[in-house]
Amino acid sequence: MRPSTVIKAAAAQIDCVLCDLEANLQKHLEMIHRARAAGVEVLLFPEMSLTGYQVGARSVEVAIGMDDPLLGRLADAAGDMTVVVGFVEEGFAAQFFNSAVALKNGKAVFHHRKLNPATYGNLDEGKYFATGRYVETFRLKPPFSASVMICADLWNPALVYLAALHGTTLMFVPICSAHESVGGEFSNPRGWDLALRFYAMIYGMPLIMTNRVGREDGLTFWGGSRILDAHGEVLAEAGEGEELIVADIDYQDVREARFGLPTVRDSNLALIQREVARLVDQVGVPDSIRRE
Repeated sequence: MRPSTVIKAAAAQIDCVLCDLEANLQKHLEMIHRARAAGVEVLLFPEMSLTGYQVGARSVEVAIGMDDPLLGRLADAAGDMTVVVGFVEEGFAAQFFNSAVALKNGKAVFHHRKLNPATYGNLDEGKYFATGRYVETFRLKPPFSASVMICADLWNPALVYLAALHGTTLMFVPICSAHESVGGEFSNPRGWDLALRFYAMIYGMPLIMTNRVGREDGLTFWGGSRILDAHGEVLAEAGEGEELIVADIDYQDVREARFGLPTVRDSNLALIQREVARLVDQVGVPDSIRRE
């Protein structure tokens, strides 16, 4: 018998209590219990799900390391399900990051530091967080490989392109999107709908996007978490309250989508590499990148 190419995915849309790790931990444990009972294999929580979003100057207070017992409790609860949670990470030399970690069978199996901290509109993450440096993937249930893009990471198309070329066939997208985030006439729900459908369709890449709900320091989070297939079709979508949504993602759809629209195959990495090098020669590299 051929192994199944289907993975049961879920998004845990929750409200978060600002800077209360214990209260948020209990919400995570409850959702993990529900997901395991439903036979879920991969579960995604929102961005900064363990701390709330507007931590600001309190980041030092709520930051934890990768070896923190709190993450250990979640990893144990996950069992053989892959659970991705968001938190403020204290890394080497007291550097603080907006991070996500994938937990399974009592340990961390992958972690991602936000590459594009949102510092525009009503958002000021760049004031508090260091910037991640790598686009990487990790193995899920074969044949799936996953990557994580945290919220504004997805608004840098080059990062999604790199993730696809690194072999991503299922993308986790934890976000904290509020109606007031950008300001003006920009609609966050409409913008996310367009972006998610585009990326899924153009790269033949299923996505799990999990947003949070509730209000926090003047921001109203609109929920709308969803799971999309490799053709950009929505398989499951949440409303405006706390909710667990579940859908089956089939790798066969990835195969068919990428065969019919071979964006990854035809990416022409040599041309991109040449043109980036030429651009660097012409305009230079910003100091913030050069220091990396």
